[in-house]
Amino acid sequence: MRKELDISTFEDLLDHYPYRYFDRTQLTKIAAINEQTEYAQITGTLVNITEEGDKWKKRLVATLYDDTGRIELLWFQGAQWMKKNLKENERYIVFGKVGLFNGSYNIVHPEIEVWNAETARPGMQPVYSTTEKLKVKGITNRSFAKLTQALFEKIKPGDITEVLPADMVRQYNLCNRYDALRWLHFPDSEDHERVARYRMKWEELFISQLMIARLRLQHTAQPGWRFEKVGDNFNNFFKLHLPFELTNAQKRVLREIRQDTATGKQMNRLLQGDVGSGKTIVAVMAMLLALDNGFQACIMAPTEILAQQHYFSISELLADMGIAVKLLTGNIKGKARKEILKGLADGSIPIVVGTHALIEESVQFKNLGLAVIDEQHRFGVGQRARLWKKNEMPPHVLVMTATPIPRTLAMTLYGDLEISVIDELPPGRKEIKTVHRKDALRMGVMEFLRKEVDIGRQVYIVYPLIEESEKMDYESLLAGYEQVKIWFNENKYRIAMVHGRQEAGERERNMQRFVKGEADVLVATTVIEVGVNVPNASVMLIESAERFGLSQMHQLRGRVGRGADQSYCILLTGNKLSDESYKRIQIMVSTTDGFKIAEQDLAMRGPGDMYGTKQSGILKFKLADIVLDGAILEETRKAAQQMILQDPGLNLLQHLPIKNMLVQQGKQSHWGKIS
Repeated sequence: MRKELDISTFEDLLDHYPYRYFDRTQLTKIAAINEQTEYAQITGTLVNITEEGDKWKKRLVATLYDDTGRIELLWFQGAQWMKKNLKENERYIVFGKVGLFNGSYNIVHPEIEVWNAETARPGMQPVYSTTEKLKVKGITNRSFAKLTQALFEKIKPGDITEVLPADMVRQYNLCNRYDALRWLHFPDSEDHERVARYRMKWEELFISQLMIARLRLQHTAQPGWRFEKVGDNFNNFFKLHLPFELTNAQKRVLREIRQDTATGKQMNRLLQGDVGSGKTIVAVMAMLLALDNGFQACIMAPTEILAQQHYFSISELLADMGIAVKLLTGNIKGKARKEILKGLADGSIPIVVGTHALIEESVQFKNLGLAVIDEQHRFGVGQRARLWKKNEMPPHVLVMTATPIPRTLAMTLYGDLEISVIDELPPGRKEIKTVHRKDALRMGVMEFLRKEVDIGRQVYIVYPLIEESEKMDYESLLAGYEQVKIWFNENKYRIAMVHGRQEAGERERNMQRFVKGEADVLVATTVIEVGVNVPNASVMLIESAERFGLSQMHQLRGRVGRGADQSYCILLTGNKLSDESYKRIQIMVSTTDGFKIAEQDLAMRGPGDMYGTKQSGILKFKLADIVLDGAILEETRKAAQQMILQDPGLNLLQHLPIKNMLVQQGKQSHWGKIS
């Protein structure tokens, strides 16, 4: 169990909660199963237990019948063990997801137990997640229930440490921890199950908010460089070199940065702004503020191509001011690299743009005062922490992301950072027109793309690529590339292709061809999702759009609409769509507001999927759901802040149990200084 489910102590067993319950009295007759039946609990007699298939692809098939009909049960894993343990003509109770194959209903890998006095007991019975490997070894749902039941017979309320202070349990009307655990595993009523679940959700969210409150305290206590003045660099740029007037949102964010950097405490600020909202200008002006106060500044991007784009755009913005801007990536070697390292060490290079090459040991700054980190979720905590060591006091940190983060999620993921939002687009930007087209209209779509290219524009054609079907996806990408060549004759048009299986150098060259206007069409996977800036590109065609998440489609759409011309995003799908896919497509067509889209995506998919944090330890809640439990999240945040205010070190007697729990959690998770 240790290997499969990370259970090695009694405490782990108590923390392995049931994911649902069943009432043995709630049975479905086989004849009553129809297309609307998602799960069914059936009792009946098992017959025709047979193994089918060849040596390597054996499966076990059996038939369960009751007085109204029959249904097929199938096992693709652990077939031999199941065969040994199932008996012909024995009565069983079966639970599982109902499937349909060749017009007949079936249940694959059902939960199955002999029907007897114990299993037929009425009331809510727990169902635990297990694995096929454990099932093969005979550790079934029933085993978990028996083990946990035996454990509760041995322990008393005093054996379970209450981690929340008594006054908090009273204030928030929570049940005690022993009752919560007992009722979660073996509820004697729906009411008790609800009360227990609420208590343990509250505890989970409270601990996460307490961790964040402590991080925030560390940050606010962390001394930082004081930027005392707004000098010539900042003022000249603002008065003479701004390419367009700042929006009110940009001005507000600059004021916030100015206030943070003047306090003598280290700034840790997250800057959220939708694609094309003008975050780079804000970052440049923050860097000029650092220069005005005698410091250097750096901007770190997750990929070589993004670093190059920042370098070109920042160099262009500062070209008339005589400020040296250099680019440092893994590809810059030899004499050029030595010169950059020397310039950073002696202070003659005030601004450097780079990839994670910036955090290497050999890169030393004379006086780094501000580090800007772009697309922060792509950097590991350890990588970011190394930036702290680039000066005797850590530099101020500005984290930028173009991924709009809903408020509840921002509180959980980035609760220790101050948050700024640019919620206005610069004037003169035309809204991207988004349309949905089905495969049957492909010809018209391709003709439209060709017309755009003929008037001098460039177009993206993006294919899905997901791990589960990677091989097939690459095949359809290559087949798509061949199809594109039919529409765009290579004698007249120039096509480039970019995907993850290419050598980094080849991928980079193809990308640069498109960036420089040497290719009219870019056929790609989602490697171009973030940051690529080609103002001349006017159409984003997303192939098999039904297979993309909302946030991903929104990020891809943000690759166009960067110039003065009208831009388009075409969502091309199959002719038949599931309800959920149709809903996602409709949301995309109806709005270009990244925050609205992020809220909808969070509601539809959950946080782990959206932000790739499923395995990060940050959002590994067993019961809580930050979308559905927003009210509890808000309440626990206030309670955590209050506790830290009252007892920053958690040294009061009533806070020691929660402190011990935090120490344990800290060892297991990746919580740490975000920058």
